[in-house]
Amino acid sequence: MSLNRILVADDEESMRWVLSKALKKKGFNVDLAKDGEEALEMIRMTPYDLAILDIKMPGLSGLDLLDRALKVQNNLFVVIMTAEASMKNAVEAMKRGAYDYITKPFDLDVIDAIIEKIDKAREITFQVSLLKEELKERYHLEKTIVGNSPAMREIYKTIGRIAPSDITVLIQGESGTGKELIARALHFNSKRIGKPFVAINCAAIPKELLESELFGFEKGAFTGAVERKLGKFEQANGGTIFLDEIGDMPLDLQAKILRVLQEKEITRTGGSHSIAVDTRIVAATNQDLGERVKEKAFREDLYYRLNVVPINLIPLRERKEDIPLLVDYFLKGSCAEMRVQSKQCSEEAMRLLCGYSWPGNVRELENTIKRAVILSPDPLLSADDFPALTSAQGSPVRGEEQSLEALVDMKLRSSLGKLDKMEAGDLYGMVLEQVERPLIRFVLEKTRGNQVKAAEILGINRNTLRKKILDLGIEIRKD
Repeated sequence: MSLNRILVADDEESMRWVLSKALKKKGFNVDLAKDGEEALEMIRMTPYDLAILDIKMPGLSGLDLLDRALKVQNNLFVVIMTAEASMKNAVEAMKRGAYDYITKPFDLDVIDAIIEKIDKAREITFQVSLLKEELKERYHLEKTIVGNSPAMREIYKTIGRIAPSDITVLIQGESGTGKELIARALHFNSKRIGKPFVAINCAAIPKELLESELFGFEKGAFTGAVERKLGKFEQANGGTIFLDEIGDMPLDLQAKILRVLQEKEITRTGGSHSIAVDTRIVAATNQDLGERVKEKAFREDLYYRLNVVPINLIPLRERKEDIPLLVDYFLKGSCAEMRVQSKQCSEEAMRLLCGYSWPGNVRELENTIKRAVILSPDPLLSADDFPALTSAQGSPVRGEEQSLEALVDMKLRSSLGKLDKMEAGDLYGMVLEQVERPLIRFVLEKTRGNQVKAAEILGINRNTLRKKILDLGIEIRKD
């Protein structure tokens, strides 16, 4: 990534000669221009790594040449030379995009030092470029958002059209349809790649804490505010903030979000001055915001500000042709994550998965595949590895209820005896006791006592799992 081709533009022949001789001696390819117009034409014809420009030349000045040169080659490093050591010239040159500014006469060691700095800067720029490409590859649409149905292809097109801009986007869809994945795809395919992507669930944070989470707070703003804290908008400065479940945001806070959209600034809780933020807003909701507006539960002006470009995600039950692709994707990911042998679905199991209604959408399908991968010892998953879905084939809407009925019947026959011998109200507790303890114990054994992984597989909160382990007296054995 070292510098190779350098342009020197100066109306003084002696300066051109000195710099050309010194730079060529260092091994650089050097071109010379006697005025701004000639230099600009050379820049249009040849890609240069560095341009050293005199600030005062006949016709086109060095500063004007700087403006035009960067429009032609936006990655060009420019050093401005001047015989007048004025602060005004220095400030103006740097404002217009010059990399450095030197005053005549100067020692050639100064040029050597600048070139060394530029070499390092180019290497960093190159590494950042590689990182951006890596991130783009990692978050490539086809790799993170799985689906080839007509509805998904339209969403891919929309993302491709709007990602490069800073336009506000509202993503709507049922829980589990992948709204955050869409938001991340918008960010990682935009010019803000390499800058922060910050997500916040507006429904998961108590109302009294949400404002300070979003906007931060000053020291002493309230009891416990022992030091200043930056909010999510400042953390996402230069990048993207994802406001998930914005339909649950309190009305008074909605007004402040509207101000951010209009004024591009925030005020910390307890603060007295505004802070400018450059943050793209992507919002999401599983609610009908139009109905929330009619109910006076959501501000109409904010709704129209957010809904500039809507992306509507359809539920999994309406794009069932994508289920085999998703199953294959989750099988590969789950096996790799859990370090188990590769598994596949039998035709019977695939028919079962495709016939289910998936009220929890893609997230439910992912968790179902994970459970089957960790619980089944066989490399080929059968319908029996999906017991919660086995009775859903003919009636997908009532699949879970029918599966539960089958389980209760089995437990009643095997261990509870006749129903009329039980006291009223005992069935729920007795069935749970028969099923819950061995299930949790088995999953903990398979995850080698990893409670975080076990909670994820079971689909429950880690604190809930910890309480159940204590209540049920389950002993955790770690290999």
